[in-house]
Amino acid sequence: MADGKPVERPLSPHLSIYRPQLTSITSILTRITGNALIVTSFLIVWWLLAAATSAEYFAMANGFLTSWFGDLIMTLSLWGVWYHYLAGLRHLYFDAGKGLDIPTAEMLGWVCIGGSVVLTILTLLII
Repeated sequence: MADGKPVERPLSPHLSIYRPQLTSITSILTRITGNALIVTSFLIVWWLLAAATSAEYFAMANGFLTSWFGDLIMTLSLWGVWYHYLAGLRHLYFDAGKGLDIPTAEMLGWVCIGGSVVLTILTLLII
């Protein structure tokens, strides 16, 4: 080690070599939806503070949140709430030591994705 000669070691495979697995995608989605829900919480707090501040400021905040872009953000946030909830239930199931085999874990990943879409549509229809 002290001779200063570089050691010949194999390089780690790059991410492009691996096929993304459903379990890794659902884990990444859980992290993304959790962070996106923080941003949505700030938007809702901004809307409530605008309502408490003045009618003009509330009109601006309400105009943003009820625009097509605000509707898109809130719809995606609703999906994020349902996905994050179902992924949390999935992890509770995993923490109990169940469903850790690959076929069950992948099936539960598809349940989280499909279930969150169905629950989002049902919620939008009810509201």
